[in-house]
Amino acid sequence: MRICLQRVLEAYVEIEDKRISEIGRGILLLVGFGKDDSHSFIDVIVNKIIHLRIFPNNLGKFDKSIEDIGGEMLVVSQFTLFGNVNKGNRPDFTSSMPFAEAETLYNKFVNTLSMSYYKDRVKTGVFGAKMVVGLKNDGPVTLIIDYP
Repeated sequence: MRICLQRVLEAYVEIEDKRISEIGRGILLLVGFGKDDSHSFIDVIVNKIIHLRIFPNNLGKFDKSIEDIGGEMLVVSQFTLFGNVNKGNRPDFTSSMPFAEAETLYNKFVNTLSMSYYKDRVKTGVFGAKMVVGLKNDGPVTLIIDYP
């Protein structure tokens, strides 16, 4: 599993020029699954994300979690996170998990995140859809989470 996590002031997803999901201050999670990934580590990743101290305290130090600030999360499927560009000029996606399996893990990830955090504060895109993702990065703060 690979996640590109961005601390945001706001983020949204549009499909065919229609805004389908949006959040205010919080985290945008671009989530991809590799062909060897399984559901066994999802609880660990969810716990890490909820408790990750990436928001500043009153001194500007990374000391607060999404839970501490009561922020929102936007989860967007992103199979291209497993694209390999080491050879040639076209990305190779053979390391990405097949569509149906990835959709199952994505749904498990979103459900676990929703059950572990405030369900009404976890928003999503549409798995496999062509989406426009907009964000106002805060910091900017961007982290890559690779697991296992």
